[in-house]
Amino acid sequence: MATLRDLGLSEYESRAYRALLETGPTTAKELSRASDVPMGRIYDVLGGLESDSLVRTQTASRPKKYAAVEPDTALDRLLADRKRELDEQKDQYEEIVDALSEDLETAEPVDEPFWTAALGPEEATDLLVERLATAEERIVLVADTPAAGFDIDDLGRRIVAEIERALDRGVAVSLLIRPELFGVLPEDVGDLFRDQLQDHDAFSARTSGDVTGTFELIDHAEVCIEVSHPLDPGQPFALINLKDTDVASGIEEAFRDRWAEAESLEL
Repeated sequence: MATLRDLGLSEYESRAYRALLETGPTTAKELSRASDVPMGRIYDVLGGLESDSLVRTQTASRPKKYAAVEPDTALDRLLADRKRELDEQKDQYEEIVDALSEDLETAEPVDEPFWTAALGPEEATDLLVERLATAEERIVLVADTPAAGFDIDDLGRRIVAEIERALDRGVAVSLLIRPELFGVLPEDVGDLFRDQLQDHDAFSARTSGDVTGTFELIDHAEVCIEVSHPLDPGQPFALINLKDTDVASGIEEAFRDRWAEAESLEL
């Protein structure tokens, strides 16, 4: 159940404000009795409510009287305060991230190969998007069939968004697909490629019937390969991410031959 404490008030502040709504204008002593807030704390509690603009005071009276601000107004003020705090926290976290980005440096790459795998469509999509986000120079995308078993709309949106970010930071992107592939993709995915990628100078797309397999090549040193289920080729099994400059170099060399023979594709 929601309480005023969820909006930042203390237990005593919550009791005092609710009691003021019932009693109407009253003194601190009377409010202490009505709210069960100890007399030794009531003035601090009222001071907190007053600083949050949740109570009004009648200073001309002796003793001083307090009245609650109307609930709608009080809730709006508490909400505004919490939003302001969240904005300040967001700015603080962004500053921390900026500072840590300079402090945390990736170690120099080593020649020893490293591979990992993600099982299932969701995990595979997350891994692919993560690896695309690391590209600094070049991304190559090759596809022969739609990604069976994947949520193509979600996959398409996420990949297009990540590729667009890569293009904006100066990464060259090449897309090579079979001629029939683009025609069977959901219309929304095709629109995303056309509207968000086609006009980038560093983006190019070609088509070739001599395309087998689906993979992504990143920075001449890393490859992501989609693996179908061994008992059901129409369903995805895993995405293998392999960091090996020798393997990547061999795949890129084969890609260059296919690319040279491919036809330009207008998305």
